[in-house]
Order: sequence, then structure tokens, then C-alpha cells
Amino acid sequence: MKKITEAIVLVGGFGTRLQHIVSDVPKPMAPINGTPFLSYTLEKLMAWEIEHVILSTGHLHEKIEEYYGNQYKNLTITYSHEKEPLGTGGAILFALDKANTNNVLVLNGDTLFDIDFASFNTFFQEKNTLLAVALRKVNDMSRYGAVLIDKTEKIVDFIEKNEQKNSGFINGGIYLLNKALFTQTKMPEKFSFEKDILEKLYTKINIYGLAFDAYFIDIGTPEDYARAQNEFPILERK
Repeated sequence: MKKITEAIVLVGGFGTRLQHIVSDVPKPMAPINGTPFLSYTLEKLMAWEIEHVILSTGHLHEKIEEYYGNQYKNLTITYSHEKEPLGTGGAILFALDKANTNNVLVLNGDTLFDIDFASFNTFFQEKNTLLAVALRKVNDMSRYGAVLIDKTEKIVDFIEKNEQKNSGFINGGIYLLNKALFTQTKMPEKFSFEKDILEKLYTKINIYGLAFDAYFIDIGTPEDYARAQNEFPILERK
């Protein structure tokens, strides 16, 4: 089983819903018990034996660069700075130029999803796919869009948000992908990974989803940001 050693973390968002609470740093740097949220993500990546992290930065990028430099404990950090917003897909494609390996982990910098990464990597490689998605099981999908998989765990549809409060699977925002995904699909400089890759290509290439019933938090709302203060441990400074 090939070890995954590199990750791209998307940390370039504006965080508009939190700006009245945290305005002087990018959203992934919002303090949780005195420590930037991003540090908790980096700790998780170390636990998953990631060695090289590419931080895809944008808004207030200098705040992240000044705080972390090129090293966080055992992690080597490289920066991929968007001078203008490229969308999630454009940001990933731009950051991939700085990856040294073909298989790369991708995740959002404002969420934490405590999946079993070893199982996810095994799933990705056994399916021999260009893209695997970590899915989260929820009891109420009305707040999210749903992801449907068949008995082989191949993604067969994406359902828009609706009023139905059914249980099911949602996109957990963690991906394992092979660089060939983008060489086989010509994309513009700016595009959405969710809309232009996932929701358009699942009928053309085999994209698989593995579901996890694991801790998940998105600090994009004031309510969940406040919840994180109570649920996260206090970290020692890097």
C-alpha cells in the first residue's frame, strides 16, 4: 500500500459569516482556545503521517505565512498563493504544481473531519480511482446536498439541498486524488471543484465515496465556532 505523504489544505476563503467575530485573520486562523484552528488540522495531518503540506492561501495570506513559516513541528509547509480567487478547483490545480507525488490528500482548512485515514487510503488505492471522497453520515440532509452511492460505493448522483429531513451521506470535504484527474479533464484557470469536477464528471469517470460516522465540525458559522471552543483541547504552541 502506497503511503500518502502530501496534503493540500484550502485556506484562502474570505469567511464572510465570521467577519463580525474574526476580521483580522483568515477564517482557518480563527482562534480556538487561543490557538489557530489551522493548527488542529495540522496536528491531525501529522497523526495521519503526512509529511508535506501545501497551504493554498488567498485572503490575508501573510497572516498564515508569518505565523507558520515553512515548518510546523514535523510538517514541511509550502505556500500556493492565489493572487485572485481561483475557486476551489483552480486553487487545487494551482497547488498541485508544488506536490512532489502523484497521489495527494486535499481538505478544507475551515473544517475538521476525524476520519480513519488509513482506511480511506486503502479504499482509494483498492478502487484504483483518480478520485475518492470522504462522505459523512448525517441524520438530516436538509442543510446539505446529498451524495448517493451504489453497492460498489461508486458515486451515482448528487442531490441539491431540499426540505426533506432524511438521513444519508454528504460530502465531507476530504479527497484523495491522483494528478492525472486534471490531465484527463481540461479545466479553465478558475473553476469549482464541487460543481465542475464532482457534479459534472461522476457520470464520465469512476468517483468513489467512503462513508464515515466520525466527528465533524465546520467553523464557518458563529454557532459552530462557539462550539469548537468547548470541544477542542488546548494545544501547546508549535
